[in-house]
Order: sequence, then C-alpha cells, then structure tokens
Amino acid sequence: MEFSGGAGGASLSQMYQSARRLLLSARDGVARVERLASAPTSSSYSSSAPLVGGNAAGVPAVAEEVRREVAQIQTLCAQMDRLWRSIPAKGQRDLWKRKVEQLSEEVDSLKETLDRHSLRQQKRILEAKERAELFERANGESSHVLQIFDDESRAMQSARSSSRMLEEAYETGVAILHKYADQRDRLKSAQRKALDILNTVGLSNSVLKLIERRHRVDKWIAYAGMIITIVLMIVFCRLTH
Repeated sequence: MEFSGGAGGASLSQMYQSARRLLLSARDGVARVERLASAPTSSSYSSSAPLVGGNAAGVPAVAEEVRREVAQIQTLCAQMDRLWRSIPAKGQRDLWKRKVEQLSEEVDSLKETLDRHSLRQQKRILEAKERAELFERANGESSHVLQIFDDESRAMQSARSSSRMLEEAYETGVAILHKYADQRDRLKSAQRKALDILNTVGLSNSVLKLIERRHRVDKWIAYAGMIITIVLMIVFCRLTH
C-alpha cells in the first residue's frame, strides 16, 4: 500500500476527515446533553419516575449517540495509528503522527467530559429519588399525626359530653333533695297542726305517741331517700369516667 500520493495516503486522509466529522458531531452532542441537563428543573415527587430536568428524558438517548460516535472515532484512530506508522517518508509520517495523536487526545477529552456528565446525571437522579422517598415518608407521618389529632378531638368531645351528663345528673339530684326538704317542712307543719287539733279535742297520750312514732318513721324514710339519691349520684359519676 502506498501512502505518499497513492491510494494508501488517500485512505488515511479519508479516515482522518471522517474522524473529524464525527468529532464535531460528538462535540455538538455533548453540548446538547449539557443544555438538556441544565434546563429549568421540574421536580416530581413520584417514586416511580423522578425527573431531574425539564428535558431530562432525552438526555440518555443523546448521550448514547455521542458514545457511539466516540467509539467510532477511537476505532478510526487505532486504524490510522497503524497506517501512519507504515508511511515511508519521515516528514509525512511525523505529520500524520501529530494529527492522529491530537485527534486521540481530543476524543479522550470528549469522552472524559461525557463520563463526568453521566456521573452528575446519576447523582441528580439518586438525589431526586431520595427527595421523593422523603416526601412520601413525610406524607405518611402527616397522615398519622392527623389521625392522632382526630382521635384526641373525639376523646375530648366525649369527655365534654360526659361532663354535661354529670352536671345534669347533679342538678337533678339537687332538685330531688330540695323536694325532700320541702316535704319534710310540710310534714312538720302538718304534725304541728295535728297536735294542736288533737290537744284541742283532748285525745289521749297513746294517740299522741302513735303520731310521734309515725313522724319518726316518716323522718327516716326521708333520710333514706336522700341517702339513696346520693349513692346513685356517686355510682353514676364513677360509671361515666
């Protein structure tokens, strides 16, 4: 194969031109990837597909295309490296050596840039997933706190209802005691009137004693009624708490 003005030289030049075109395309692709990744963020807290950028869905496809172009350039560089070593003329050989080495350095730098971007993108995705999980846990804890508040509110409402029932029972007991007191006063008044009448008509002492005994029985009945009422109020209070 001839390299100085022959078909071999033309083949090496064609490979170089193809590699340069691929390199320009790969640079444009890397720039596009960086623009897509730095687009305005549209955060999503969905655990299924967290977003890290407004157009982040197109980044992987563009990055994959750039990686394919980089691989093609590296393949061409390897082929050109074998070809320029076979050029007889030293001046031409040194020229193609510099060109191929410069091209290799540029494609290596481009590959490093793409790798750094991939690492940043993976980090952003991981952070977005962590934010989504944190948001879901926060929502779950908020629901639990709200449930606790609802339970406490119902308990307080039940306590207020029990307090109202207790106050009503207390008022009822006080009214009953007042009624018993009024009845006792009326009984005493009736007893005095009856004694006055009996003394007036001259009844015997045995009849008066019988009336006194009946008065004592009525008095104990009244006391027993008051005690039973108090006991019932105490039992009701214990049952409602």
